[in-house]
Amino acid sequence: ELRRRASPWQRNLGYPLAMLGLLALTGISVLIVCFHVLELLLDDAAMPRGMQDASLGQVSFSIFGSFGAALQVVLIFYLMVSSVVGFYSSPLFTRLLPERQDTPLTKIIGNCVSLLVLSSALPVFSRTLGITRFDLLGDFGRFNWLGNFYIVFLYNMGFAGLTTLCLVKKVSWAVQAELIRAFGEDR
Repeated sequence: ELRRRASPWQRNLGYPLAMLGLLALTGISVLIVCFHVLELLLDDAAMPRGMQDASLGQVSFSIFGSFGAALQVVLIFYLMVSSVVGFYSSPLFTRLLPERQDTPLTKIIGNCVSLLVLSSALPVFSRTLGITRFDLLGDFGRFNWLGNFYIVFLYNMGFAGLTTLCLVKKVSWAVQAELIRAFGEDR
């Protein structure tokens, strides 16, 4: 209903730009994770352990300086939003979605707990994937399993592989459906 009522500018410019932005953010995050996998294979210092003697404000946490730091913030925000959307889109948790003016207290508490767990896992998630090296002042690098090469390596490979698979599947199926519709083969 909302798509039908959207203006031509929104349909022809807004939606494609939003889709390209999402594709770009997903592609950049996969590239960063793949680069982190290469770093893990070549250098033990790439492991997501705690920081030692980090001078906040004196050392950049990105090799690209301010632009890289801003990109890290955008990617972390993107991962936060996509994990919340993915959580509520999974078949197990679709019943947890709040309903307008008809949400029981137990469902509100369940949503609060779910969002708290997701937000607490985000710093460890972004640090393990190599998106940022900043500890977010919580010293999340103290977890023992973050020093295990195999767990971190498999976590990164799983993220890169599954994200690429989802991206290829969604994009290729959408392009295939549009081509079938454009050539009139859907009738």
